[in-house]
Amino acid sequence: MGRDEATLADSAVAALRRIAFLLEAGGAPTYKVRAFRNAAATVGALDPAELARLGQSGRLKDLPGIGRSTAQVIAECLAGTEPTYLGSLGTVLLPAETPGPAGELLRALRGDCHSHSDWSDGASPIGEMTRAAAELGRDYQALTDHSPPLTVAHGLGPDDLRRQLEVVAALNEELAPFRLLTGIEVDILEDGSLDQDQGLLAELDVVVASVHSKLRMDSAGMTRRLLAAVESPLVDILGHCTGRIIAGRGRAASTFDHEAVFEACAESDTAVEINSRPERRDPPRDLLELAVGVGCRFTIDSDAHAPGQLTWLAFGCEQVVEAGVPPASIVNTMGLEDFLAWTSSHR
Repeated sequence: MGRDEATLADSAVAALRRIAFLLEAGGAPTYKVRAFRNAAATVGALDPAELARLGQSGRLKDLPGIGRSTAQVIAECLAGTEPTYLGSLGTVLLPAETPGPAGELLRALRGDCHSHSDWSDGASPIGEMTRAAAELGRDYQALTDHSPPLTVAHGLGPDDLRRQLEVVAALNEELAPFRLLTGIEVDILEDGSLDQDQGLLAELDVVVASVHSKLRMDSAGMTRRLLAAVESPLVDILGHCTGRIIAGRGRAASTFDHEAVFEACAESDTAVEINSRPERRDPPRDLLELAVGVGCRFTIDSDAHAPGQLTWLAFGCEQVVEAGVPPASIVNTMGLEDFLAWTSSHR
């Protein structure tokens, strides 16, 4: 195997991964992204000499999971040229490149408290998500896959979650000093209880609690539901509190006593999540301003379901600037030790 063959094969893997990342950052459908990530895995597992032979004979599509677009990317890399597909996608501003006050805040964020893997409804393995977060310059990333009630998201029961903790521990040994935090996005049930083993929740680094069902409850019922959750010592962060969707057909925000819930968050030191997903941007500006007024703390979270979506923290930083949220109130500007001391104080 020649060094050039190995280098060119590595460049093909890197290009396929970069295309997938940029597609994710732009909100492309999962099936489209998966084609490039699967192709990267196929090429990465193949002997570079065999890849070169298939490229020279025009038979790259003989490889499993390699189609017309991915074959062209690989062929161009083997020829030592930049793939046309990659060039057509442009780029994504990284934290160091993002201008203005939002860029300053983005660079101040040390971690991200809400992300998903293919253990629930994410599109990529835990390792792929974790390495992408580390490559973006984060100090820590919380893995917060769903709990069981959200069946469409393949939520994790206690046994699954315990197995996931072992995977996280192994990755942390490999990637230190970067730290993947153990966590969950636990469902807030109709009565305000949390759907996960309470003892197991107490062992996690980060617990995000969110409503995913019966979003159209009456205001009084939703208020009681949210108050019960944020007052729990097991909850660190109230996730996407209104449940609104502002893209496509959309979804109206849930109704509840905003002031009462935010006052309870401030009293219990439960952070209000600023969810950065473009279709959520939750809570809206008026509620962010209300939460600031009652003294809440906040997290800016990507709610990423794929590696490229980790860049969406920039959208949350824009929300913060627009609403005048004090940067000092954002807990994931803390370094790792201070952040974990904050979450531990709730237990």
